[in-house]
Amino acid sequence: MTRTEQIEDLKGRTERIIEGAKKFDELGTEVLNQRETPQRWSVLECLEHLNYYGDFYLPEISKRIERAVPSENENSQRGWLGNYFAQMMLPAEEGKLKKMNTFKSMNPIHKKLDKDVVVKFLKQQEEMLRLLDKAKGVDLSKTKTSTSISKFIKLRLVDTFRVVIYHNQRHLKQAEGVLKSVGGTITV
Repeated sequence: MTRTEQIEDLKGRTERIIEGAKKFDELGTEVLNQRETPQRWSVLECLEHLNYYGDFYLPEISKRIERAVPSENENSQRGWLGNYFAQMMLPAEEGKLKKMNTFKSMNPIHKKLDKDVVVKFLKQQEEMLRLLDKAKGVDLSKTKTSTSISKFIKLRLVDTFRVVIYHNQRHLKQAEGVLKSVGGTITV
């Protein structure tokens, strides 16, 4: 895929994430804090987990785009490690999520959360759209970002965008499943 095709795909995914998350804003805090079991996340915990990652990746992406040399290069090659991480993040098509362990620092379970979590998440998604637009002028393959795992592990910008956005899709789907399991409804 070219840089333009990659960015348009990722923007489309982010716009769908925003549409899905806006529906949570219609619900009360009590419903959004319900869990299937005490060990599983609520809707707000799913979104707060994503906010934690957004707090790391959005500034990191912004900094790297600002420092990148402008480029007309439409080539956008994925790296093997970034592609591996991105594929791990994608939610399964049949509705099941592959179970993954979360770093303790990124686990919001049993935190007292309110609807500000949804507001913050939506703001982060708007920032992601802005960064995707800014990325149209840089080489997505040559521009590298640090990861939340280690500053020594670098991913190509195209892969960082994919990992973060696919991760958002994954946990939005999880949040929708939680809501369904606890009997919450969203008006469409």
